[in-house]
Amino acid sequence: MPQPAAAKTAKRITAAEAANLVRSGDWLDYGSSIGQPDTFDTALAARAAELSGVKIRSTLTVRPRAVLESDPEGKHFEWYSWHFSGYDRKKHDAGISHYIPLNLGEVPDYYARFLDPIQITVIKTCPMDANGVFNFGPTNLWNGAAARRAGIVIVEVCGNLPYLYGPQNGLHVSEVDYVIDSTNIAPAELPVAPATDADRAVGRLIAAEVENGACLQIGIGGMPNAVCSLLLDSPVRGLGIHTEMLTDGLVDLYKAGRVTGDAKTLDKGKITCTFALGTKDMYAAINRNADFLCCPVDYTNLPHNIMRNDRVVSINNTTQIDLQGQCASESDGHRHLTGTGGQLQFVRGAYASSGGKSFICLSSAYEKRGVRKSRIVLEQTPGNIVTTPRSDVMYVVTEHGIVNLKGKSIADRAKSLISIAHPEFREGLERQAREHGLIPRRFV
Repeated sequence: MPQPAAAKTAKRITAAEAANLVRSGDWLDYGSSIGQPDTFDTALAARAAELSGVKIRSTLTVRPRAVLESDPEGKHFEWYSWHFSGYDRKKHDAGISHYIPLNLGEVPDYYARFLDPIQITVIKTCPMDANGVFNFGPTNLWNGAAARRAGIVIVEVCGNLPYLYGPQNGLHVSEVDYVIDSTNIAPAELPVAPATDADRAVGRLIAAEVENGACLQIGIGGMPNAVCSLLLDSPVRGLGIHTEMLTDGLVDLYKAGRVTGDAKTLDKGKITCTFALGTKDMYAAINRNADFLCCPVDYTNLPHNIMRNDRVVSINNTTQIDLQGQCASESDGHRHLTGTGGQLQFVRGAYASSGGKSFICLSSAYEKRGVRKSRIVLEQTPGNIVTTPRSDVMYVVTEHGIVNLKGKSIADRAKSLISIAHPEFREGLERQAREHGLIPRRFV
């Protein structure tokens, strides 16, 4: 009978000693956002000249990475990202960062089934707690899956990370090989962007569609956060939250007493997320707060879990939508901007939820090099990636109105979307739609 594997004995070492474990050609995993290592990163960058072909997976980088700053031509380190931040995008433009297409909730399965073993996983965590667990703080995602796939697991402990409760939100000391100390710099913050007039107009339209007891998911950006601020001024009560990203706007609703989770079926009475990114006030509010659960991303994002709550309201941004309803939310032509994230999975999960609604929001127009352009177009910009297919789109919202595309013909879709386009572009869009047969000549 095979004997069980012996438990690991975590050894405390310096960051330089940890960096010395890396060999040329290794795959490393750096985790996500404020869970990416800082002290280890600096130590590894110091070895750049000794290494080549070191490949590092990451997500939503919120601080400059020493390995990339020390290697601006990518001769030593290759950077792969599951979702771009502005920093990742700049490195992609420089040719040293690469995007990995996904549905975010599937990533733990990618590690288990499709990715080659990782030589080293390095995750920033809270200091070990009384139960021998290194808590992931507000960044769970697929950390556990990456650790299970790694030959060496290193945790970089940081006393400034907020501690979040949740199933599988950490690694037991028996799962860890090495422990290094962080410099304990404060977690990076994501300031709340000021709402524009368009954001507030869109927010008012969506807020009017939110019912008592609805379960919210919002994406990143000014428009979804504007919905939260407008809900503070609405009569809606008893809200729940089951989201990928926890934001300041959602936490503000909680602090105002609008969120109880009483109507939730899954995690009743709890606020569920897979990561949080925001201001220090938000981090303070969620630290060791038993009302919040930080869970693996396959728990938060898979549609069959999302739909278990009733009246799910999913609110996400897009940057361009064509007259058939295809939403491009992650690229500008062939230039990659962000990522698919969980948008499609929450659109599908909200639709499948009893009484659920999904909203895709966008400003009707934007300016580029002094020229105003429509975000509602006849056809996508060449190279644009369709994030949410036309068959999945439910509500579309601009500052000029809200339309539901479910059950509508191509002609009806085109007419509906033109009705919420910027007035400056409506006549031209209708002419294009008729010229290309999307709206038949006799269709009123």
